[in-house]
Parts: sequence; structure tokens; C-alpha cells
Amino acid sequence: MAKDQQQSVSQVQQQQFDRGVSSLRDLVAPSAVKISSTGIEIDGKFATTLFITTYPRFLDTNWFSSVINFDVEFDIAMFIYPQDSATILKMLRRRSTQVSASISMQVEGGKTRDPKLETAYRDIEELRDRLVQGTEKFFQFGLYITLYANSQEELDEIVAQVEVLLESRLVYAKPALFQMAQGFSSTLPLGRDELVVHTNMNSSPLSASFPFVSSDLTSDTGILYGINLHNNSLILFDRFSLENANMVVLAKAGAGKSYAVKLEILRSLIFDTEVIVIDPEQEYRYLAEAVGGAYLKIAVASEHRINPFDLPELSAEDSPDAVLRENIIRLTGFVSLMAEGVSAEERSLVDRALWESYALKNISPKVPWQESKQQVPTLQDFYNIIQDMAGGKGVAQRIERYVEGTFAGIFNRPTNIDLNQKLIVFNVRDMQEELRPVAMYVVLGFIWNRIRSQLRRRLLIVDEAWILMQHPESAQFLYSMAKRARKYYLGVTTITQDITDFLESKYGKPVITNSSIQLLLRQSPASIDLLSDTFYLTEHEKYRLLESDVGEGIFFAGLKHVAIKIVASYAEDQVITSDPQQLLAIEAAKREMAQQAVRAGDVPK
Repeated sequence: MAKDQQQSVSQVQQQQFDRGVSSLRDLVAPSAVKISSTGIEIDGKFATTLFITTYPRFLDTNWFSSVINFDVEFDIAMFIYPQDSATILKMLRRRSTQVSASISMQVEGGKTRDPKLETAYRDIEELRDRLVQGTEKFFQFGLYITLYANSQEELDEIVAQVEVLLESRLVYAKPALFQMAQGFSSTLPLGRDELVVHTNMNSSPLSASFPFVSSDLTSDTGILYGINLHNNSLILFDRFSLENANMVVLAKAGAGKSYAVKLEILRSLIFDTEVIVIDPEQEYRYLAEAVGGAYLKIAVASEHRINPFDLPELSAEDSPDAVLRENIIRLTGFVSLMAEGVSAEERSLVDRALWESYALKNISPKVPWQESKQQVPTLQDFYNIIQDMAGGKGVAQRIERYVEGTFAGIFNRPTNIDLNQKLIVFNVRDMQEELRPVAMYVVLGFIWNRIRSQLRRRLLIVDEAWILMQHPESAQFLYSMAKRARKYYLGVTTITQDITDFLESKYGKPVITNSSIQLLLRQSPASIDLLSDTFYLTEHEKYRLLESDVGEGIFFAGLKHVAIKIVASYAEDQVITSDPQQLLAIEAAKREMAQQAVRAGDVPK
């Protein structure tokens, strides 16, 4: 007796000790749980569980994706129980006999045929055939959804939205009334089916309920952009088949953005696409040389010149008045960039001086300039006019260095370049930092005149576009080109590594929204939140962009987006690489080959 008492006291002491020890269960368990007939409240979170009761006769593949992709917090559990085929066949045979007898009785009674009975009979017989052949199996299927919200009102609204999504597929759900604890437990990752609400289902509709069907971006035409990391399929399509052919590439330095764009250029040239590139860092030189393209250097010491006052060739649909006015609007932005901004009064003077500059060369809205056979004015003509205008000396002084000062000769001479190649690269690397926005603006204007003069399939690549976004005039011009590109069979590709400056510009986000394709490669932690708000990224997608390797990211095309890996062949890689080590190795190999040729006597020393 005394021994039993000692054991009882020892057990009580052990229990008291155990209650004072923290366990893993204590760490993960909520502080309180409130269970009602319609839901559960856990630490201020409200939850309720739905179970699926009714399915339509046919289920489309991936029918559950609308719920899976619904942007709310939820847990889903699927319980699948295989059934013995022999037992099911006996039950189906009995059911087939009953339905067949019902049909016969209706015929004998002279009643009209019942389509429901005939359809049920055909379905039963078809399922029996497939079960016997082994092409189908039979299962019991339980599908439960636990939804979460921060308030009861929010939860009720979410439940209503989910029910609408399901009912649009003729799938009906009910709340697990008075069984909320069992429903909540059934959707925990414990593998316990405590709700036990099942529907009979064979293999085909059950497989259609599989929710994780990855997006596919493969078509019969177009070029290869990369490999789909979700399912290893090819991302192959034609960007001109979308509502517009514009593309935005956003990535941190060294993530492979220029590599991806150069690969697209190389593959697009095969399809007779003309490609024009604005290159601020001399990254496209080897590509231009390899394909026999034009490489034009825009700099103070360069021989290549572009006259900003050039006018496009008029087509049959063009109105000389409209084209000339559009050109003067563009030139107003050009003068504002050179003068580092103009006031409203000065803008009016600039506008009048531009009209007088063209009038000086007998160019007017009433007469097409091809017929006048007159040369277009230059910046020198505009400078001479505005400095003699009342109130125009301020603007003249601010642009004087572009006419008679240090930068004279860059923008005030006639155009001397001819563009006949499929790939044209404008390099502005050697342009002074303060002149780069002006130079890129002038090049864009020159390109736009060429684009609107002749309709053909083209790509315009604007690398380091954040430089243009720093100034309202150039940012607005780039946005205008992106918005109007579709009419001229043009796809504008905008590339930037300074994502914050780009998106915070007034025209940054409109450029993105006017681009059907977006390529996001590896990002910095400083910009990931801004990108997440812009592209509505999930936590998994944010993590992928932060941790992805070079050339990996997320590819958006229309309403679809997939994880992408940029892949090039060895020959393509040698042409488009920007890796300094690879470039040095290529140069060393070229020198070695040249020296071997000299030693072999193939070329003179």
C-alpha cells in the first residue's frame, strides 16, 4: 500500500515537472482556439472549411487552377482512396440493369424517351468497358478547402468569391457546419481525413483535378527565348503575335540582361527583322561585326553625324503639316535638354524659332519637302534666329557650347550616315556623361523618322533606358514611341539596371504597361519590393529573383508568366558574350590564329 502511494506521488511529481518543460508542441501551438459551428478563430485569425459535394458530368483539365491562383490565404487537402475494380464492376452491372429496365418500361408504356436515363446508361457502359480494359481505375475523392482572413466580414466575402469561382465550373461546395474542428484538422499537413466527405470518381476526371499544371509558352512560330524551368519545355513564340511587340528587361548589373537581348537579336535576324540598337556601353560591337551590321559611333571625335532637324520621307498617308508639327514638338524637347530646361515663355520662343528655321529653308506645312528639294536647317540656323529674338538670348547662351563652343560639330552638321544593314548599332559610350541623354534623344529621333518612313518588321533596343528616364522630355519621347510602335510594325525593347529610377519616373510604369513582354532577371534586395508591387509577385517569385543564377528569372508574356533560363549554343555564346574574361580569351585566340597564319606564310608579315 505504501509502495503504491509512493508511485502515485512520484507520477504526480513527474507530471508537474513535465508541465514546466517547454516542448516543440508548446512552441507551435496557438495561444487560444475558439471553435464555433461555422468557423474557427486562432490567435485572431478567422478560418472556415468548405468541402466539395457536386461535380459536373465533364471536368476540364486544370479546372481547379482558378481557385489555386486566387490571391487569398488557404489550405487545400485532397484525399484519394482506390477502390477494388471487381467490386465496382458488380455495382455498375447492377446499376446498368436498373437503368436499362427503366428505359424498357418507359418504351413499353409509350412514354417519350428520357435523355437523362439514356446518357446515364451510356456513361455506365463506357466506364464498365474501361474498367475491364484497365484504362480506368475507380476512386473515392475528398476535396476540402480551409480559408483564412483577418476578420469575419473578410472571411465571409472570401468564401462567397470562392463559391462563385467553383460554381462557374458547375462545382458546388458546402461549409463543414458543426464539423469545423474536423475540417480544419483534415487540411493540416497531417494526412488525416477526419471530415470523410467523398465523391465517386474514375481516373480521367480525377486527373483533371490535379492543380499544379505549369504555364506553357510554346508556339509554332517565333524564336527560342529560353527553357521553362517549371517543366523543361521550350519558350518559343513570336513577340509580334501579341497585342504589341514591346518588351522591358529589368535586372541588376551582371544578371545577364544584355546577353539575353543580344541572343534575341541574333535569332531575330534569321527572320528578316531589322534591328536598331542604342548602345551606351559598347556591348554590341562584336555582335555587329559578326553579322556584318553597321556600328556607328556618336561622339565628339567621331566622323558620324546626325542632324536633329532631319525630316522623314512622306508616305501617301502622311500629312506634311502633321509630320512637321510632330517634328517641331520633338525638337522642342531636344532644345530643352540642351538648355537644361526652359520656362513656359522660353518654350514659346523656341517653338517660334523652330518654325522660322524651317521657313528659312522654304519648308512649310503646305508643300511636301521632297518637292521643295531644299536642305533642312541645322542647329546653327536655329541658334542664329533665337539669339536675335527678344527674350531669346538666355536660351541662346545656354545652347551656345553646342554651336560654337566645346561641343560644336556634334549636333549642328548635316547627317552623313547611310543605314542599309539589318543590324544598326549606335554607340554613345564615348559621349560625355552630361551629353548622353541629349545624344540618345537625337538618335531616337533619327530612328523614329526612319521607322515611320518605311514600314517593315523592326526591333528597337534601348539599353540603359534609365538615362532617358532622368529627363521628362526624353522619358516622354520614349513612352510615345512605345505607345505608337505597334502601328509601324515595331517592337521597342527597354533595358535598365537602375530599376528604382526607371519606375519612379512619371513615364516608367506606363512604358511597362505598354509592353506585352517583361523579362525580370536577378534583382537586388533594395528594388525587390518595388518590383513586387509593380508586377504583383508572390513570395516564391520574389525569392526566385533574389536567388536566381545568371540568365535565370521570370518571363512575362501577356497573361502568362513562367520561370526562364536563357540558353545559348557555343557559337552564339562566342558572339554575344559580355564577360571580360571570355572577351580577352577570344582576342587572344584571334591573335594566336593571326600569328599562326603569318608563320605558315598565308598572309604577309
